[in-house]
Amino acid sequence: AITKLPEISHRLEGFYCQCFGAEAVEVIKDSAPVNKARLDPNKAYIQITFVEPYFDEYEMKDRVTYFEKNFNLRRFMYTTPFTLDGRPRGGLSEQYKRKTILTTMHAFPYIKTRINVIQKEEFILTPIEVAIEDMQKKTLELAIATSQEPPDAKMLQMVLQGCVGATVNQGPLEVAQVFLAEIPAEPKLFRHHNKLRLCFKEFIMRCGEAVEKNKRLISSDQKEYQQELKKNYNKLKENLRPMMERKIPELYKPMVKVRSETRESFHRASFRKQETHSV
Repeated sequence: AITKLPEISHRLEGFYCQCFGAEAVEVIKDSAPVNKARLDPNKAYIQITFVEPYFDEYEMKDRVTYFEKNFNLRRFMYTTPFTLDGRPRGGLSEQYKRKTILTTMHAFPYIKTRINVIQKEEFILTPIEVAIEDMQKKTLELAIATSQEPPDAKMLQMVLQGCVGATVNQGPLEVAQVFLAEIPAEPKLFRHHNKLRLCFKEFIMRCGEAVEKNKRLISSDQKEYQQELKKNYNKLKENLRPMMERKIPELYKPMVKVRSETRESFHRASFRKQETHSV
């Protein structure tokens, strides 16, 4: 099994505290970039974070099974939330995310449990890109919970509650209100705005499927709970409808059509047989 973060953190901290003394060892428990100038030169610092295998889209076609997704791994990713003013967390419109991709010298699993990193790449997601990724994740969770065989009613209800629950903070409705309430002024955001709008259309469709699936799974003593879920779903759907239907006109302009007579005259001119004269 893959080692859990708390387990490896406790193990490494204990080992190095025995080597150098507890007062000389400090564990950095977040994944934010470290300013080495602020570190105490008399201390040993250990920065530990959680990583997950990273695959390009083309790789996912060949890595289908659990074994294929956890064998012969050289690239790993971890994410770091941040805001432009230095805080790790902020409002939806302030929340950025840094993705760091590490490439190791050899592939895991390996005869050694630690392998040197030979390449590091970073790219940053803007707040609307973070929202798109979060909504795609929620939609995937709904799809998996709905199609699970045999059905797991508790898991389905837990996922549903996190999507349509009335008390969900920074939930789907707030995301839509922040990013879809108005068409962005900057044209470079049009594509992201439209992508998020389409994400919400798929999300609300999956919510409807999940609510109907839950209806078929519940026992008689959960009918009131089902009615509350259905009520919350309908309310969310109605609140999202205006924003999901608001398209950006510039992205849906009709293509300029070539007039038929112009096209025909061009065709005649292009393929007109040339006469040759012999002298």
